Amino acid sequence: MLSVEVTTRKNLLAFSGGVDSTALFFLLLHNNIPFDIAIVNYNTREQSKQEVVYALSLALEYKKQCFIHSVHLEASNFEHTARQTRYEFFEELIVEYGYETLLTAHQLNDKLEWFLMQLSRGAGLSELIGLHETLYKTNYTILRPLLNCSKKSLEAYLQANQFKYFHDESNNDTIYTRNYFRQKFANAFMDEFENGVKKSFEYLHKDLLSLNIPIHPIYQNNELVVFKNSLDDNLNIRIIDMALKQRGYILSQAQREEIIKQKECVIDAFTIAITPTFIYLCPYIKLTMDKPFKELCRVHKIPKKIRAYLCENSVDIKTMKEELMLNFESALMSKSF
Repeated sequence: MLSVEVTTRKNLLAFSGGVDSTALFFLLLHNNIPFDIAIVNYNTREQSKQEVVYALSLALEYKKQCFIHSVHLEASNFEHTARQTRYEFFEELIVEYGYETLLTAHQLNDKLEWFLMQLSRGAGLSELIGLHETLYKTNYTILRPLLNCSKKSLEAYLQANQFKYFHDESNNDTIYTRNYFRQKFANAFMDEFENGVKKSFEYLHKDLLSLNIPIHPIYQNNELVVFKNSLDDNLNIRIIDMALKQRGYILSQAQREEIIKQKECVIDAFTIAITPTFIYLCPYIKLTMDKPFKELCRVHKIPKKIRAYLCENSVDIKTMKEELMLNFESALMSKSF
């Protein structure tokens, strides 16, 4: 049932005790893939205590490390804050214990829900199929090995093997956007058209690959990435959108339009600058810089809003620009951009 091969030895499974992550737990065991587990208790349900106890019992039985994070979050914008908290916890563990891969149990129903949500907001191809099996981060990789498996098939697998799992009743609460699309549209559609949905996503992924969108930067320095300007506004915004998704941020349509219009702007915690040759993206930093540094940036045509990040991180401007131009010329010659 695993749709992507897990070849790394240091793997961390994002676990909840629900259908998806429990199925992935036992499928990893069945395929002799080494892993440990991490679970977050948001303390919003009495059942969450039982889920943590279950995670601990599985870890003990199968000799896995189990990491637990207990938090109390504000009710406003709960979904977004919970996701941010969860991934911050996972990344702390990845850094501390040297995990190479984060395994998440996103499945085909999740993919359809995402598609419908993006469709309702107005989105292009790369946004509509934004969930991918593999996502490369700065110091680890996210793998979603169940992305081609429906929730129904995972539940059938657990029941056939009499594996215990929990049902989170909060998933039925349509006050949350994802739950609304799940209950109103996605579940019934998936139940009737699962094979067609699966094939359509396969075709859409191939179509996206054929667009040859340059998702690899030609220069990177810590959290600064620079891409070649594709000279096409639509492709440029796709590049920026994918780069931000790797940082856990989703652009709205209004933000996309602002970026194309302004060329150099701050979006939430990120600075984006589009020059005639390059696309720069880095964290937003507000900093007072001395005149010699600003003059050096001016001479080397560094966008104004990018300069504070370079100053804060003591980036050698001249060396950076030389490397950037060298990589740019190599990309042109190889046509790999």
